[in-house]
Amino acid sequence: MIRLFLPLAATLLALVLTAAASQAQDSPVARHVLPNGLTVLVRENDAAAVVAVSLQVRAGSRFETESNSGITNFLHRAMLRGTARRTAVQLAESSEGIGGGLDASGAVEAAEVRGQALAVHWETLLALVAEVALQPALRPDEIEKERRLLLGQIKARADAPFSFSFDAMLRELYGANPYGRHHLGSRESIERLTRDDLLAYYRAIYQPDRMVLAVSGEVEHKRVIKAAERLFGRMVRPGPASRPALAVPEPSGERRVIAHPAKQAQVLVGYLGPDFSDPLYPAVRVLGAALGSGMAGRLFVELRDRRGLAYSTGVISQFGTGPIYFVAYVGTAPASAAAAEAGVLHELERIREAPIRGDELERAKAYVRGFLVMDRRTNARLAWYMAFFETVGAGWDYPDRYARALQAVTAEDVARAAERYLKRPSIVVLQPTR
Repeated sequence: MIRLFLPLAATLLALVLTAAASQAQDSPVARHVLPNGLTVLVRENDAAAVVAVSLQVRAGSRFETESNSGITNFLHRAMLRGTARRTAVQLAESSEGIGGGLDASGAVEAAEVRGQALAVHWETLLALVAEVALQPALRPDEIEKERRLLLGQIKARADAPFSFSFDAMLRELYGANPYGRHHLGSRESIERLTRDDLLAYYRAIYQPDRMVLAVSGEVEHKRVIKAAERLFGRMVRPGPASRPALAVPEPSGERRVIAHPAKQAQVLVGYLGPDFSDPLYPAVRVLGAALGSGMAGRLFVELRDRRGLAYSTGVISQFGTGPIYFVAYVGTAPASAAAAEAGVLHELERIREAPIRGDELERAKAYVRGFLVMDRRTNARLAWYMAFFETVGAGWDYPDRYARALQAVTAEDVARAAERYLKRPSIVVLQPTR
């Protein structure tokens, strides 16, 4: 009897979560730009007595060079290790004392200082986020602690077969373009960066016109805006800054075999797609879902279910202001690598010859839209989405426009996306060594 109720319970839970997420996403958003250029976004959401803050700055590995790769993330991890007023331990105690926590990191398109707390303590949380962002101590001993941790993460990534293969694929797709480098940076650059480098980079990026503050939760937007003016209003707006042009990505279109200690072989087939402002972007994401999302995706059905060739399979893509990657992957037994590679290439060619239609199209669209809704069901994620898309210039409401665009995708759109972008693949095959 218990087994009979599980699907019903799962369905009811999904409906409840989706309803809660939709309610939060439909809440009104107030947008206010301070005189110095900093943008404030506030979503009043009384679904729970909590609040989340995301302060994002337009910086990341997209803007880094080979010599300072990883500096954005390194800086933000070091910023979290103490301010002019508090040590790292005191920051942790202060945030935990209001029922939440603080964190900071850098990624590809933006960097973030974020926090959560009980709604009654929203002003304290906002002040803590501002303190981390505006008064970082960057103490030499704390920088060295963070450097050691980052070097460990870089080594762990290089030791993991899939991430090692994926990073190799990014280099094949992007060449000298910074999208081809992981936001953690390289061992050489992290070892070389000094405190002076971090300070100079901090001063360069922490300009109010590059920053967006997003708050979501049980708050009043007028009070939040007033507090933001008090905390951030003294920042001086700089003059216009030039940003160097990025190298044009040049996919190799070649097949590369690499040896690596592992138990499984990895096969990755990659292409470059459009940036998220392109009208075909939603169709590309639906195409990826039809191929590689869930147990109904073509790669899973053919390579794992029918032929038993795959331990894992799917398609990876992302949001980006530059050309996105579109990577199909298979993890398989070493002896099956050749058959798995041929199978992936066959499915990628077949979806151009036999485009998705009918129920397959609707399932793929629902999968992408469902992930978007479910990923925005918490205040922390709502704040992140608002801040991120405002920071990169798409507008805080981009996810809602994207969801509508996904619903409007047709079979012809997906066929056009496959025909345009699934050409001349770059291939990386990781062959395990003993």
